[in-house]
Amino acid sequence: MTGEEKKPMYYGWKIVFAIMVQLTFNSGLSFYNNAIYLNAIAAKPAFDVQSASLAVSVFFLSGGITGLFVARWVQAMDPRVAISTGAIVAALALSSLPYVENLWQLYLAYALFGVGFSASGLIPATTLVTRWFRRRRAMALSVASTGLSLGGVVLTPLCVLLVERLSFEIAAPVMGAMFVIGVIPVTLIWLRSEPKAMGLAIDGDEVLSAEVNKATDPSQSHEAGIAFSDALRGRFFWAVSLGYIFLMMAQVGGIAHQYGLAREQLDEAQTALVVAILPVASIIGRLIGGWLVDRMSIRLFAIGMMILQAVSLSMLAGGFSVFTLCAGLFLFGTTVGNLLMLQPLILAEAFGVRDYARIFSVSNLMSSMGTSIGPALLGFVYAMSNNLYTLPYMAAAAAGAMGLLLFLTGGRIEHAQVSTESTVR
Repeated sequence: MTGEEKKPMYYGWKIVFAIMVQLTFNSGLSFYNNAIYLNAIAAKPAFDVQSASLAVSVFFLSGGITGLFVARWVQAMDPRVAISTGAIVAALALSSLPYVENLWQLYLAYALFGVGFSASGLIPATTLVTRWFRRRRAMALSVASTGLSLGGVVLTPLCVLLVERLSFEIAAPVMGAMFVIGVIPVTLIWLRSEPKAMGLAIDGDEVLSAEVNKATDPSQSHEAGIAFSDALRGRFFWAVSLGYIFLMMAQVGGIAHQYGLAREQLDEAQTALVVAILPVASIIGRLIGGWLVDRMSIRLFAIGMMILQAVSLSMLAGGFSVFTLCAGLFLFGTTVGNLLMLQPLILAEAFGVRDYARIFSVSNLMSSMGTSIGPALLGFVYAMSNNLYTLPYMAAAAAGAMGLLLFLTGGRIEHAQVSTESTVR
C-alpha cells in the first residue's frame, strides 16, 4: 500500500489535460465562433446571410474529408506534427477572413479553416486518449473533451468583446494568434504519441518483461483491435456511423438555432443568459457521463442519451413556457457533450486501438454531413413555417429519433478481437 501511495501520477492524465486545453482553443475559435465571423462577413456589401452561412457547410465538409488523411498521418507519424500543422493552417485561414472580397475567396478560406480545424481537433485528440487509456477511457475522454464546451463558455464571449472593441479586421489576426498560442505549446510540451514512447504501459500498468510479453502473445490483446477493412464490412460500424449523421443533424441544428428559439419568448438580455445554459449543461453532463460509462453498459447509456435528445428537442418544439425552454435547453445540453464523447468511445470499444484513427475518420466524415446539413435544414423548415420554431425543432427531434433507430440496428457492441489480418502489417 505504501508503495502504491508513492506511485507518481500516470502520465496519461497529463495527456488528458493538455488535450482539454488544445480542444478548448480548437473548438472555441472555430465551431463556437462561426456565428461571430458570419455576422461580420454578412455585413459586407459583397455577401449576405445565405451565402455566408454556406461557408459553414464548406468548413465542416472540408474538415470531414481532411480527417481521412489526418487519420493516416496520425497512425504513421507523431500526432503532434498533425496538430501543430493544423493549428497554423487554421490560424492563417482565420486571420484572412476579414480580407475576403468575393465568394470563392470566402469558401476557400473556410475550406482551409476546416482543414486546420480537423488536423488539430478530435481525430488526433481521441486517438491519443484511446492509446493511453483502456480501463478509465470513458472518464479520460470525458475530461479531455470538456475542452469542446469550455471553448464556447470561455473564448466566445471574449471574442465578441474583441470584435466589438477592435473591429473584425484587427480581431481576426489576434484570434488567429490565440489559436496558435493555445494549441501548439501544450501539444509540443506535454503530448506524446503512446505510452511505449515513454517506457510506460497503457493505464500506467507495470511494463511486462520481454519473456512475459512473448508468453502472453500480444497479438491476442484487446488493444490489437480489428483491421480497418474488417470494421467497414461489419453491420455495427454502419449502424453507428449512419445513426450519427442524424444525431449530429439534430444536435448541431438545435444548437445553431437556440438563440432564435429563445428570442421567440425572451428579450435580448434574457436570451443572452438563457443560451449559456446549454454549454454549461454540456460540461456537467459530459463529466457525469464519463463517470457513469465506467460503471454501466456503454450501449445502454448511449441509447438513454439518444432518447433524451429526442425528448428535450420535443420540449423545445412545444414552446410551452420559459421554464420548459430552460429545462429543455439544460436536458439537451447534457446530451450534447455525451453524444460527442460516445462516438469515439463506442468505436474504440468495438474495434480497438489498432486502426482506430482510420475507422473514426470515416465515421466522423459521415457525421460531418449531418453537422453541415442540420443548421440549414432547420433554417429551411423555419422559413416554410411562418418564421416560427415549433416545426424546425420537431424536425430535429425526428432526426434524433431516426439516429436512435439506426443505432439500434447495429445490435450489441462486440468487444474488439484480433482480425485475421492483424499479424500482417
